[in-house]
Amino acid sequence: MHTVYLLLGTNLNNRLYNLQNCVDLLSTEVGEITAISWIYETEPWGNTQQNTFLNQVVCCQTPLEPLDLLEKIQFIEQQMGRKRQERWGPRLIDIDILFYEQRIVVEDNLLIPHPDLHKRRFTLVPLADLAPNFIHPILQKSVQKLLHECTDTAEVTRA
Repeated sequence: MHTVYLLLGTNLNNRLYNLQNCVDLLSTEVGEITAISWIYETEPWGNTQQNTFLNQVVCCQTPLEPLDLLEKIQFIEQQMGRKRQERWGPRLIDIDILFYEQRIVVEDNLLIPHPDLHKRRFTLVPLADLAPNFIHPILQKSVQKLLHECTDTAEVTRA
């Protein structure tokens, strides 16, 4: 089994329901959910002209290898009704792989650790709920240190 950290995000329709439904589907399709962060209301990032998001990080034990995990995650997003129309645009659900143990994965369609996680408070705040001492395998800094050093000023508050 492999320990993975996934970021969930939603800013359309019933956001709380979307997160719960996503956690349920991850539990069925990906593996055992071992920890769940608080839910945070966050300002949009990239494209700021849209509704605020709810974000949450989950820790999961999965037998899936990274590319199989990505395939399952994309299946869940499609099953929930996600349509990929606009980069950083509104979404019913978004699931990002933040960490896959200490592995570094570089594929055409997958980069692990997530290349922007250290730049985004909406990722680091809920991740720090679960894994403040986890060391980023490339940057060699803890999640807590990355959060402390993050220059992103977007508001992230418990929902």
